[in-house]
Amino acid sequence: MKVFTQSVNFSADQKLIDYIEKKVGGLEKFHDKIVDAEVFLKVQKTSEKENKITEVKINIPGDELMVKKQCKTFEEGVSVSVESLKRQLQKSKEKKKDALV
Repeated sequence: MKVFTQSVNFSADQKLIDYIEKKVGGLEKFHDKIVDAEVFLKVQKTSEKENKITEVKINIPGDELMVKKQCKTFEEGVSVSVESLKRQLQKSKEKKKDALV
C-alpha cells in the first residue's frame, strides 16, 4: 500500500514519516484491498496545547474512509486515527459480506 504524507506549514522529519508509514501500513491486516492512504499533518496557530491536526484518508475500491483528529502530538494523532480506521474498515468489510449474502 502506498502512503502519501503531506505536512502543511512545516516539514515533517523522517522519523515521523517512517512512524506514519508503519502505523498506517498495519491497516492492511484489516482490509486486503486498500488502494492507498493519504495523511495530512497541520499545525494550528492557537494558544492551546492540542494544536496538531492529523487527517488520514484511506481509499478502498468503491469507498473512501476519512478520520480527522486533533491532539498534542502527531504520533498520538496518527495512533488514534489508525484505531478509528480499523473499526471503520471492519464495518465496511462486514457490510460487503452482508451484501453478498
